[in-house]
Amino acid sequence: MKEISIPFNKSTQVGNEIAYIKEALLSNKLCGDNLFSKKCQKWFLEKGFKNPLMTPSCTAALEMTGILMGIEKGDEIIMPSYTFVSTANAFVLRGAKIVFVDIKASDMNIDENKIEAAITHKTRAIVVVHYGGVPCEMDKIKSISNQYNLFLIEDAAQALMSTYKNKMIGTFGDFACFSFHQTKNFTSAGEGGLITINNETFAKRAEIIREKGTNRTAFTRKEISKYSWIDIGSSYLPSDIQCAYLFAQLEKSEAIYEKRKSIWNKYYSGLKELANKNLINLAKTGDHINHNAHLFFIKLKDINQRNKLIEYLSNQDIEVVFHYLPLHNSEAGKRFGTFSGEDQNTTMESNRLIRLPLFYSLKDNQICKIIQKIKDFF
Repeated sequence: MKEISIPFNKSTQVGNEIAYIKEALLSNKLCGDNLFSKKCQKWFLEKGFKNPLMTPSCTAALEMTGILMGIEKGDEIIMPSYTFVSTANAFVLRGAKIVFVDIKASDMNIDENKIEAAITHKTRAIVVVHYGGVPCEMDKIKSISNQYNLFLIEDAAQALMSTYKNKMIGTFGDFACFSFHQTKNFTSAGEGGLITINNETFAKRAEIIREKGTNRTAFTRKEISKYSWIDIGSSYLPSDIQCAYLFAQLEKSEAIYEKRKSIWNKYYSGLKELANKNLINLAKTGDHINHNAHLFFIKLKDINQRNKLIEYLSNQDIEVVFHYLPLHNSEAGKRFGTFSGEDQNTTMESNRLIRLPLFYSLKDNQICKIIQKIKDFF
């Protein structure tokens, strides 16, 4: 099988990852909440995030929000269908029904103008997904959540270091969940996550749920003389080796951010000519939004043209991919959820979308090749 010369993704390694992993190994303290876990949590505190707790994945962080909110059978959770399955699974596991809302074609985020129509007396929460690191319209969404007394959760898996009106994504909702999977801007050796608790009411209980339902975290801070089982919970701590890798990346976060922005801007400048000719569509965002260049997508005329371009670029040794299949069209989505209103954009726009390679070590000549081959296709 021929190797792709330009892969879709490569994990980032920029600094002291190996050295910090070695340090963690030599410490003989490899479980969660040790040296590098604490270093990472301190970094997030200094960035303005409240009550940051490292988790094994964003999936685990989302599951914690379902427990913290006391989601039960019959509750309804509003979210976009264009997202990863973990966004829905976290609440289906608690017995909730998912109510999917259409997205906007411009940025693939939930349409804030269609949320209110999906609210019923059973609605407990709104979950927003900041697709590709592009923030949702948080002012309006937060206003709706306040008006109807609903929880607001930010699935910020792709959005670390993105801002909305100069405020960090992850600081708007009652809870925010981040991912450090290999495909993300910053990774903790392949898997990892974070939950932040902006609603102080839930801060102490989050620590307990994360530690198997015990008050062990308070015990390690020497606030109590022994710990015991006091609530439901699970094992939601990552190993210190994962956090050692992540901390090396957080130390270089500005460099990673600037490099990815540079790649994103080169793609945009190089492909704008095709967009001006209406051959492709590019993402559109407002001036009050600053994204983190998590991904770069283009949209083709339809699914057939999209698939032809994917095949063409593969033959040019360039790996590109489409993204999520809308959850409401899936077997489980039909069983556990319903679509509010009309699916005007979700299915159609997802069928048109292609993601281009975007990773820290992507070279200028590779970017130029990708742009040129897309132009050649047309």
